[in-house]
Amino acid sequence: MLRVAVLVSGGGTNLQAIIDAVQSGRITNTELVGVVSNNPGVYALERAKKAGIKDIVISPKDYENRDTFNQALIETVDSLNPDLIVLAGFLVVIPPAMIDKYENRIINIHPSLIPAFCGTGYYGLKVHEAALARGVKVVGATVHFVDRGTDTGPILLQKAVAVEDGDTPKSLQQRVMEQAEWILLPKAIDMIANGKVTVVHGKVVVK
Repeated sequence: MLRVAVLVSGGGTNLQAIIDAVQSGRITNTELVGVVSNNPGVYALERAKKAGIKDIVISPKDYENRDTFNQALIETVDSLNPDLIVLAGFLVVIPPAMIDKYENRIINIHPSLIPAFCGTGYYGLKVHEAALARGVKVVGATVHFVDRGTDTGPILLQKAVAVEDGDTPKSLQQRVMEQAEWILLPKAIDMIANGKVTVVHGKVVVK
């Protein structure tokens, strides 16, 4: 049974997609052992409570500096004893020590087809604003393993989504979530839970 901890910062729509997929059996051999948020009062925590999943808040504002927060974050995650950490809209930079400790055991969902519109500063609506400003016809989402770079880790899954006439950043964000993110993230977790994925020399190998 794969023990999964989900890290969130906001509403938790990707978290809900994971919860729903576990409950419906689209994700198998998996237990959601905790949801960790850096923001108190976000709806993602309510989603966790409703699903009977342990919810934890650990905010940088409660610590005197980033180093003590990072240490507390690592200890909090360690206490859940996860096999896999899923970043589902977690807007905090993961400490390098945590990346090293959980090498090839942290995945992230990014709302673009990496390497397009990724890296520092590209998150949330900013990704979709940039895509529309550039005039691209196809966008999408990527699930990747997390390394010490920003959106640079080995790519696990990608799915393309068409840009439509009249799209706004908000409408495009919603379509990417519905047609790509909410599909890819559960699929990635199920693949990992059932031993179908390994990382070899920085590349994902699917068995």
